[in-house]
Amino acid sequence: MTVLNVLYTAAPLVAAISVFSFIVTVYDKTAAKRKWRRIPEASLLLISLLGGSAAMLLTMLFIRHKTRHLKFMVGIPLIIMLQICIIGALIYFFNITY
Repeated sequence: MTVLNVLYTAAPLVAAISVFSFIVTVYDKTAAKRKWRRIPEASLLLISLLGGSAAMLLTMLFIRHKTRHLKFMVGIPLIIMLQICIIGALIYFFNITY
């Protein structure tokens, strides 16, 4: 198995989760402004953990949403680092080559 095969398989999934993460984050910001029902913080963190962390962090910084919450400004970068470590471990243990 090569890195390109893995990327071709994983890229659509990560792209879909990232788009979903962007939409959910923008919706939650809109809901906060308009006093609508909000998305629970646990759900936002779960979406981030499932692969939408980079998109969610960038969206939060861009629209200034939850930037004062330590849980998000420290938690999501930690999730990104965890995901990078998991990807590295999978490449190493499954001997994925270029």
